Amino acid sequence: MAACFHPKPTINGEDDSVILFSTSSSPQGSTSPSSSSYHSPPPSLSSHHHSRTSHKLTVRNLSYTIHLKGSIPDSFLHLAQKPKPVEVLKSVSFVARSSEIVAILGPSGTGKSSLLRIISGRVNDKDFDPCSISIDDHLMMRSPDQLRKICGFVAQEDNLLPLLTVRETLIFSAKFRLKEMSSKEKEERVESLMQELGLLHVADSFVGDEENRGISGGERKRVSIGVDMIHDPPILLLDEPTSGLDSSSALQVIELLASMAKARGRTVLLSIHQPSYRILRYISKFLLLSHGSVVHNGSLELLEENIQRLGFQIPTQLNALEFAMEIMPALEASTPKLTVVEDKDSYESYPRVWSDEGCNRIQQRDYDDDDKRMGNFWFFSNLLEIMFLCSRFWKIIYRTKQLFLARTMQAIVGGLGLASVYVKVRKDEGGVAERLGLFAFSLSFLLSSTVEALPIYLQERRVLMKEASRGAYKISSYMIANTIVFMPFLFAVSILFAVPVYWIVGLNPSISAFAFFTFVVWLIILMASSLVLFLSAISPDFISGNSLICTVLGSFFLFSGYFIPKDNIPKYWLFMYYVSLYRYPLDTLLTNEYWSLRNECFSWRPGNMCILSGNDVLKSRGLEKDTRWINVGIMFGFFLFYRVLCWIILARKASTSTI
Repeated sequence: MAACFHPKPTINGEDDSVILFSTSSSPQGSTSPSSSSYHSPPPSLSSHHHSRTSHKLTVRNLSYTIHLKGSIPDSFLHLAQKPKPVEVLKSVSFVARSSEIVAILGPSGTGKSSLLRIISGRVNDKDFDPCSISIDDHLMMRSPDQLRKICGFVAQEDNLLPLLTVRETLIFSAKFRLKEMSSKEKEERVESLMQELGLLHVADSFVGDEENRGISGGERKRVSIGVDMIHDPPILLLDEPTSGLDSSSALQVIELLASMAKARGRTVLLSIHQPSYRILRYISKFLLLSHGSVVHNGSLELLEENIQRLGFQIPTQLNALEFAMEIMPALEASTPKLTVVEDKDSYESYPRVWSDEGCNRIQQRDYDDDDKRMGNFWFFSNLLEIMFLCSRFWKIIYRTKQLFLARTMQAIVGGLGLASVYVKVRKDEGGVAERLGLFAFSLSFLLSSTVEALPIYLQERRVLMKEASRGAYKISSYMIANTIVFMPFLFAVSILFAVPVYWIVGLNPSISAFAFFTFVVWLIILMASSLVLFLSAISPDFISGNSLICTVLGSFFLFSGYFIPKDNIPKYWLFMYYVSLYRYPLDTLLTNEYWSLRNECFSWRPGNMCILSGNDVLKSRGLEKDTRWINVGIMFGFFLFYRVLCWIILARKASTSTI
């Protein structure tokens, strides 16, 4: 963690950082929302939360540098040279207070999103300066996790589950984030928040996405804001909340944020590209960045004065911000000359808060009280998380028609189609070969039938990373809930496949053999599901994930012993034989079919001499002992192994996620 050292600030401009503080309020004018769907927060809202106290967010000399890693070709071409570090932010300083909106502006690549992510704690510990950010003059000296608890952060992308309604999305968010509230209080909180966000008229509409029709883009953005406001954070940060919206929707979002800032005393920081004239009146302060440095920090009127001091005249068709973007080099070059301190009191407090001695002396506020209280009923809390996640999984599975119907129809059609090819297979030498082919193809079909779940897992992964990184629930709870919900669903799929295949083909007529066959089919599907879940965790997108799954399954099939006997596999590839997901179920199905038929003859020579019995079939595969339950244990071990690997990877990604 970075050391707490900052030079003593000066007022006459000797300091490298540019300090332009403002306490100006929003310009006077009509601030009533243009849409009738917006309302002031109802009185009942305050009954669920403590009265709002004012907060001050102070950022002082915040710098951020990215150390690039050279590519392999570059390392060969420039052995003595290392990629130069990129300074994203350079000594950024400002103050934001309750009930005001601070807009961060600047050309693309100036560090707007990076600044918001650092303030919200979405940065690695090694990149976090503990003495650069304070809230109410209390330093965030422990870790960025403190800021994650205090600040709500709305990313530019709306990472929502499209098949949940607006009300369900907020209800589940309340269940995860407001564990100490009763169910009735959570419902009242959601209803109040939907009224505050102007979402009551679409409460029962699906959120939707590009493929599933749902609410509008502006309404979806308000839902994203609601998800990160459900726990009533005192500070709300938004990364380009108007991006991709039309002018009317963008204005409604800004009106909403202004209303919430005033009514609930929130501190709102947002990045925005060239706001329209109507949006400007709702913003209290503007932080203008260029190449990672502050070139203006204050009101719009102050920016106009600075531009006029430089000898420029703002055209009538442009506002001061639009014109500032055009003369950015001139503004950046003259910034030291235009240093203005509008907020003297807050500036003079810096020596007390930011001195070397004070940095070590200040008592932090303990923002982890909630975690300590939750520790008293940790087990109960985890159980509730799992129950809520199970409920959400069931809704998504039922509403995901392409998954629910595809898996069901795939099992039925695949089972009937395969059975129609091997109708009443004969009990002779040719029938033995047909049974082996049936089992091998069934394995290939079942293991590859779970690939269609890959895009759904990839879609859920971004939502999972966002929710888990915010502390909504644990990755372990997600994995347990996923397992609990999918196990009975996949068991139903295995029955739909096993029944037609087993009885139409005419396999071992024993009821116990049929039950075991169905059980093995279920384990095969569970293994495949775990493998796809694991590979989706390490795949960046659908194309690479699909290619990886095909490669892995193809390798497992090749070394299953079906194509190449174990004795003929090269020694350096022999490990693939033991880790193949095909080998153990194939041996188990063969043992299940022939173990009770070991003394039955399948091929005769003239003179009633048996040349191929069930025992001979088993010996040809090296199955001289009944290892069915050992193989079942190994298959179940694979099922758990891939899920544990997935949990480790997702937990690691969630801990470093910046979503």
